[in-house]
Amino acid sequence: MVDNGIDRLLDLLGDSDGGLALVRRICELCVTELVVSGAGMSVMAGPLSDGTQVLLHATGEVGVRLEDLQLTVGEGPSVDAFVSGGAVLVPDLDVEHHRWPAYAPGAAGFGVAAVFSFPLQVGAARLGVLDLYRTTPGPLDTARLSGAFALAEAGTVVLLDDADAAQGAKLLGQGELHSAVHQATGIVTVQLEVSIQEALIRIRAYAYAHHLPLNEVGRRIVGHELIFEREE
Repeated sequence: MVDNGIDRLLDLLGDSDGGLALVRRICELCVTELVVSGAGMSVMAGPLSDGTQVLLHATGEVGVRLEDLQLTVGEGPSVDAFVSGGAVLVPDLDVEHHRWPAYAPGAAGFGVAAVFSFPLQVGAARLGVLDLYRTTPGPLDTARLSGAFALAEAGTVVLLDDADAAQGAKLLGQGELHSAVHQATGIVTVQLEVSIQEALIRIRAYAYAHHLPLNEVGRRIVGHELIFEREE
């Protein structure tokens, strides 16, 4: 990020339309201005045990796969950032395998070497997470870390504006990942007569065991290509 810093960074958002277009612009600026390999923004309206995560945008396929991995295994930097309300900065993922025994090796398998997650929040109210990753290890320097916090704040404003819209939370219906998982969770809840949490655990376990993206399993359930039996 160049020397004129945060003001310039936020000026670059000025020409963007609101909503999902602005979410995409924020993620793009993370890559170009903060010199990271990819970025993604998710709405997380509650703990992952409730399946309340929707990926609004990721800048590349690796970012999509990272978010899918976190929801599948129920751990990772965005989970910790959302729960703690503080930024999670991991410049070398190799040393964090004990912290995230399922996520860390999976992310490394995608070529990810460093991850940085920032909660999108106002006071105690948390709305989502901005995730950054690099394919080489190393920290964010002071200027780029300040830029990340500024872009996370801009992302928070987008989510607040969306929640206040008359039609209500439009972005949740426009997310690029995990929308099918929410529908599938409801279907499995009815099929197996279990709680939402138990249904999501079943879906996650199936995705993990069959090496499938979580949203693909969700789509198959919604499309009646996959039906869970009680004995599963």
